[in-house]
Amino acid sequence: MSDILAHREGGVLTLTFNRLEKKNAITGAMYTKLADELQAATADNSVRVVVIQGHAEAFTAGNDLMDFMMNPPKLGAGGELPPVFRFLKYISEFPKPIVAAVAGPAVGIGTTLLFHCELIYAGDNAAFSMPFVNLGVCPEAGSSWFMPALVGYHRAAEKLMLGEPFYAEEAVEMGLVNRIVPPHEVNAYAQAQAAKLAAKPMASLVATKMLMKKSQAHVPALMADEGKIFGEMLVGPAAHEAMSAFMQKRLPDFSKF
Repeated sequence: MSDILAHREGGVLTLTFNRLEKKNAITGAMYTKLADELQAATADNSVRVVVIQGHAEAFTAGNDLMDFMMNPPKLGAGGELPPVFRFLKYISEFPKPIVAAVAGPAVGIGTTLLFHCELIYAGDNAAFSMPFVNLGVCPEAGSSWFMPALVGYHRAAEKLMLGEPFYAEEAVEMGLVNRIVPPHEVNAYAQAQAAKLAAKPMASLVATKMLMKKSQAHVPALMADEGKIFGEMLVGPAAHEAMSAFMQKRLPDFSKF
């Protein structure tokens, strides 16, 4: 069975992380599937809303670090974007509403992808984190702008530099999450909200999203800068030490970096 499930019904495309044995950690193949589905849904008039969801126990643990180390993101020979950046391109440019249902861990891109969603519902077990610095890299998906814009510079610095998890109640207070529901109900709740959106005039929803995102016109250029720096840092010594330590189940030693 696919690690990403895609289901279309009633104008709603549901993309489900389906790798629970790995806490839904995302591989390059999974990013490719997500990007392909979003690209196709952009032009598919039968898709009016997208839902991104995981399991009651885990949204996603972020990048599969072994897969990431074996296949670091880099441009193809013809300038093709690597899978993770293709996904970020299509989710950031997607013109229709995106609803997210988050329960359990939402690590790294599991948190930053939410900045590109319109409605976010979280289980009371949701744990958000952006541990990029702890992995010897930098923020991505525009989070270096979205996070300060959402919560202010100093609070954003705490989340992005310390990389420590924060939980559903704080996420609601910050304005990142719309509502908290029980973990086993969060997917159904998000589906119900998506159905409400799918019943509304699509032109109005698309226009509303476009107008709200006008102030984010600089974000694509920022994401390109983030991606370039991220790629350079990913092959650097600090990232190598962080990921080696993770695989070896030990604390990293950054004293030389």
